[in-house]
Amino acid sequence: MTFLKTLLIILLVYYGVKIIFKFAKPYIMRYIAKKANERFGQAFGQNPSQSNTANQQEGETILDNSQAKTKTSKSTVGEYVDFEEID
Repeated sequence: MTFLKTLLIILLVYYGVKIIFKFAKPYIMRYIAKKANERFGQAFGQNPSQSNTANQQEGETILDNSQAKTKTSKSTVGEYVDFEEID
């Protein structure tokens, strides 16, 4: 009789956890997606919860000079070689 009781308790706990997880699954997935979105945003220097448009007024123009810097290159890059096709 003890074995039957133990088996019944194990089955009840198993199905109970299964049913509870079935209802909690959408909330857990939403939480995981939110955390992943925050981590990816921080990795690329962007935070989706903060936006630049909140600080701007309508019609205001903001210039970001950090991307405007251009790389300078040497005027002599290399030697030009003209190839001819041989039959």
